[in-house]
Amino acid sequence: MFGILLISSILLSGCLFPEEEKAGNQIPYQDQLDAVQTAVEQFQADTGVLPIKTRDMETDIFIKYPIDFSKLVPKYMANPPTNSYEKGGIFQYIIWDAEENPTVKLVDLRAAERIRELNIYFIGTLYPTFKEKISDYIYTIDYEKIGIKEEITVPSPYSNNHLPLIVTTEGDIFVDYSVDMNLFLQDNNLKPEPGEDIRYLLVDKYPVVPAYSLPYTVDENNEPVFMYDPTKE
Repeated sequence: MFGILLISSILLSGCLFPEEEKAGNQIPYQDQLDAVQTAVEQFQADTGVLPIKTRDMETDIFIKYPIDFSKLVPKYMANPPTNSYEKGGIFQYIIWDAEENPTVKLVDLRAAERIRELNIYFIGTLYPTFKEKISDYIYTIDYEKIGIKEEITVPSPYSNNHLPLIVTTEGDIFVDYSVDMNLFLQDNNLKPEPGEDIRYLLVDKYPVVPAYSLPYTVDENNEPVFMYDPTKE
């Protein structure tokens, strides 16, 4: 399943973040982003390629080009950033727009960890996990039926919200960014065209990309709606 491929591509095993290191490594510092951007540009100038790890072509675009710090350290920078996964932080550093304008961005791996945890409960089950229909092919999760007492949520990288997880009819789990995207559209007075994937508006604005998500667009009321149909993939 697509969701499992997303998680396995990060090679998660056990707890993703050492508890004693979590607290100080959850901020997307601009100076660290700038330092990695400079190192990436210098590496590319010297070698003609980007310092990235190899991923399958079907890997989701938001996590497709993770930076390989072993190619940057120590020649282009002394160490990976303190908030990076490699140093016990919550962020995976990635390259966005690798072909046209390689830009250093971040993936908040707390979402990957929550999805990994939930996938363990999903083993051997599928339809009993569906609760309420959100749209065609997308449902909320019936936590009671899989033996979980409280809903699992993900801290938003954009707000103080805790975002819910959703499941598709194919059994794949994703983060639902609807609330954040609705607030973003309202706060910035944005009215995108229906059919436009509005996740890219967040990418343009923030250092953290909306990874582990389904495509969204807007309806006639400028409300975020899912843009997902597995029968057309």
